Amino acid sequence: MTLEVLPVVGLPEVAAGDVLSDLIAARVELADGDVVVVTQKIVSKAEGRLVAVDPEDPRSVRELVETESTRILRRRDDLIMTETRHGFVCANAGVDLSNVESGRAALLPVDPDRSARRIRDGLRARTGVTVGVVVSDTFGRTWRRGSTDVAIGVAGVAAVVDLRGTTDGRGRVLVGTEICVADELAGAADR
Repeated sequence: MTLEVLPVVGLPEVAAGDVLSDLIAARVELADGDVVVVTQKIVSKAEGRLVAVDPEDPRSVRELVETESTRILRRRDDLIMTETRHGFVCANAGVDLSNVESGRAALLPVDPDRSARRIRDGLRARTGVTVGVVVSDTFGRTWRRGSTDVAIGVAGVAAVVDLRGTTDGRGRVLVGTEICVADELAGAADR
């Protein structure tokens, strides 16, 4: 097995209504079994998940974070640790002000798995190949410095590979080993 991570170069600024599978297929040659990792930001833009916020009023963003949360876990200054409707525990309910115009915020896709399926189905229809799709987002890590991309939506690729019941290199039965393959792919594709 070979792992090769290649960027999709030349994507235009994505706008509401853009068909991501068309944009991707026009810029990269895909083969059966490839995995395409798409950032949440361009999925959210294509799906019209940008909303207005007041850049001069921090309450505007705070209220949006609270609206997008099912539970507030902790607050510290402008950081609010939340649980989203999707079940993700993350900063600010995924509300993102980076790489969007001033006065706008990007929200997470309503159903990231459905978003991944739509991209996958579109790529298959346009190219004739069957690929996996991972929708990724950047998450911080508790008590660790820095952030990494994780999978928030998947289609056509195992999100988790369960190795429980198999044996390790010394013949011991694994009892708790589940590999987060989709997260690893998302992290590898970042940058």
